Amino acid sequence: MTMRISQLAERSGVPATTLRFDENVGLLPADRTPGGHRSYSEDAVERLAFIGAAKLLGLPLEEIGELLGIGESGACHEVKADLRPRIAGRLGEAERRAAELTAFTDCLHSASEHPDALPDRAGRCDPECGFLGRPVRTVARPVDVAVAPSRRAAAAEPESWRTAPVACSLTGGAYSERADLWHQVLEGAERRAVDDGIRLTLPADRAGAVAELAADEQQCCRFFDFRLHLDGHRLRLEVRAPADAAALLTELFGTAS
Repeated sequence: MTMRISQLAERSGVPATTLRFDENVGLLPADRTPGGHRSYSEDAVERLAFIGAAKLLGLPLEEIGELLGIGESGACHEVKADLRPRIAGRLGEAERRAAELTAFTDCLHSASEHPDALPDRAGRCDPECGFLGRPVRTVARPVDVAVAPSRRAAAAEPESWRTAPVACSLTGGAYSERADLWHQVLEGAERRAVDDGIRLTLPADRAGAVAELAADEQQCCRFFDFRLHLDGHRLRLEVRAPADAAALLTELFGTAS
């Protein structure tokens, strides 16, 4: 039994756009009907499940292709042996990113406590009472946080998001849920265009939620580049993406005013 691309998308829960992308990068082979339409065998459903699991681990497409090759020509224990060091590498990266986000969260908690210690005065603020004049358990300058695939990768390949494949591993309800979360946390944001993306200005108390969402987004959409700038009571979030991802950028983060 063979399936058309729409039938495979329905059975697997993977959007047709992702199926086409996986074919183009060599992960999902497809036959062609006499009329030129894509045709898939029953094995495609199982193959997509394998690809989806590998994407959730954050493995790059090249490594997923290597694992698929081992799975097709070798035994299960060979896949296991090859997969273990790859997972260990991704785990190390995730732990480093978690430590960075924890430090950033601690900084935000410290900063959020500082205004309570400031005096209430009828006059204008000055260094005697302002944020910079009383650096109690906080930072003395704005904080920048870049949420990138990994610091090691960024050092070896600057701005790797520009060449990352435009493919999202989230499907169906999971994608809709993620989009709803972005829309909620970005409600009321001021939007301005920047090169290759958009800058959103928000209250600083949303920084924790924004940073957490950005880290989650990097797990499934490595073609996004996030930069957070905390300056007093304001948070500026800059999101960039390749031209091929312009529609997704707009869908999640809106358009510049």
